[in-house]
Amino acid sequence: MPESERPLDALNNARNKKIIVELKNGKQLIGKLKAFDIHINVVLDDTEEREAGEIKRKLGTTFVRGDTIILISPQ
Repeated sequence: MPESERPLDALNNARNKKIIVELKNGKQLIGKLKAFDIHINVVLDDTEEREAGEIKRKLGTTFVRGDTIILISPQ
C-alpha cells in the first residue's frame, strides 16, 4: 500500500483544516484539526458543538478522546 493511502496519512493531510468529528453521543464537533495520535485522540481549535444540526456552543480549543469518535470528515 502506498504511504499516502494509510488512514493516519489522511488525517495528517487534514491538519490545520476544518473537520467534522461525529461522536457516539450523537453530537458533532467542528473545528480546525491541530494534532492527533495513533489512538485518534484529536485536538481541535475554534471548536463548535452541534446537536441536531444547530450550533449549541463554542468550545475553543478541545481535546477529543479517540474512543468517543465515530467519524471524522473534512468539512
